[in-house]
Amino acid sequence: MKVETSSFARAKGRRPWLGAVAPAAALVAALPALADDAASYPSKPIKITVPNPPGGTSDVLGRLLGKEVTEMIKQPAIVDNKAGGNGNIGAAFVAKSAPDGYTLLLLDMSVLTIGPSVTPQLTYNPQKELTPISIPAYSPHLLVVRNDLPVKNLDELAAYAKKSAKPVSFGTPLASISQLAGILLAQNRGFEFNVIGYKGGAQALTDLAGGQIDSAMASVIATNSLVQGGKVKAIAVTSAKPFAATPGVPTVASQIPNFVTGSWQGLLAPANTPPAVLDKLQDAIQRIVTRPEFAKHLQELGSEPSPMNRQQIAEWMRTETQRWGKVVKDNNIKAE
Repeated sequence: MKVETSSFARAKGRRPWLGAVAPAAALVAALPALADDAASYPSKPIKITVPNPPGGTSDVLGRLLGKEVTEMIKQPAIVDNKAGGNGNIGAAFVAKSAPDGYTLLLLDMSVLTIGPSVTPQLTYNPQKELTPISIPAYSPHLLVVRNDLPVKNLDELAAYAKKSAKPVSFGTPLASISQLAGILLAQNRGFEFNVIGYKGGAQALTDLAGGQIDSAMASVIATNSLVQGGKVKAIAVTSAKPFAATPGVPTVASQIPNFVTGSWQGLLAPANTPPAVLDKLQDAIQRIVTRPEFAKHLQELGSEPSPMNRQQIAEWMRTETQRWGKVVKDNNIKAE
């Protein structure tokens, strides 16, 4: 077999593949500098990108963490809101940022785990271009119904839905984790919700409290004040075990094995961020969320820290992406 080489390679008297040595050599030469940077990290302010408007769960958590991180590392940790594209504009910004630990991402992880399925035209790859640090706050979904709906638990809801002449309405933002969780829940119990689409979960909960719709599913953070105020009824929570912020509310998992969903507030960095930097950040967040006063604040918000480490979060992202991808495909769900 005759192998042709380019005229450039022949003119230089070397094999064409030798050109690949230069980028590799440059990377090797840069490694000591990367190590030095990691050793001195952090030496300047850290930007925590929140891909949502001010006031939401990620924003509130980001500012709480930012204050604690600033005190711990003696460098400012500043929240930068980059809203739009259902969270994907801010996520893409961080994914394309320098992997030096100074531009981080804090968001509901469902943006990353369902985004590839409901929005095929994403400009970034969550699993390849982002690397997890920790999940400082997890808030399960709470299945809530209007006060006058004659059901008190999941069994009664399923029975009511199957015999009712009119399908039970379910308010949710479309192509969201709450819609997918509601669909999966109903399918597991043998009925179908009449999905009512909203631009945001807050409006769905407002209409539920006003009796305009029958049910909704949102994080404990978003729903628990309505439950405690007697505006709606909570009939199930989607944590793996009974959840401290919702005493007496049974888990869906007690009836549907391994049914765990919710809002996983994750902190991530661009891929290829030095492991030493990730270790420092992971350690700092772990120390913050386990402080008694901070843990109490999380519980008051309706959340708790996740015990998963970086490797476990990465594996969880892979399995969740596959899980929800199947639900999206089976139900032909697309982002607007």
